[in-house]
Amino acid sequence: MPTTNTANQVSVGKPKVSGAIFSAPIGTTLPTDATTALNASFNGLGYVGQDGLVHSNSLTRENFRAWGGDIVDTEVTEKTDTFKFTLIESLNADVLKFVHGSGNVAGSLASGLTVKGNGIDPGEHSIAVEMILRGGGAKRIVIPRGVLSELGDVVYRDNEVIGYACSILCIADTDGNTYYEYIVRPAGST
Repeated sequence: MPTTNTANQVSVGKPKVSGAIFSAPIGTTLPTDATTALNASFNGLGYVGQDGLVHSNSLTRENFRAWGGDIVDTEVTEKTDTFKFTLIESLNADVLKFVHGSGNVAGSLASGLTVKGNGIDPGEHSIAVEMILRGGGAKRIVIPRGVLSELGDVVYRDNEVIGYACSILCIADTDGNTYYEYIVRPAGST
């Protein structure tokens, strides 16, 4: 029987009110479903810019040709997953540590923060993204090993919030997976 269109299967991804993007040190116990509470080692990275979260995946293939030019086989030679978002809580110490590395941020907002800019790698993080879906559903994306691969320009302007445009490169875990998605919607919801 052919599949039919089902409007209640269409959704948007909204951030949870309690936060959407959380970071934890590598080795933290990771969630394996959409709703179990995150390990206490996960720190919220606060508000994310209005463009939300963008997942890009690229596949590189090598094509094998027969004499005469016909493609007779193809093989994936590289697959890259990246997630992009802009962190806009520029006064949040956890955001600054995520962007600059925990060893480059000292103090507190109350006593004064010091941020050092240098070439030290901010390191790997485990990342969890929490979303609410239409009809009471939940979606969680878990990145077991993510590194900050690109940081956009930080703009200081009187009509724009200070933001850190982060691009996260996903590195394969011991099972060869670069990320996991967990989705659930309570029975009986529409």
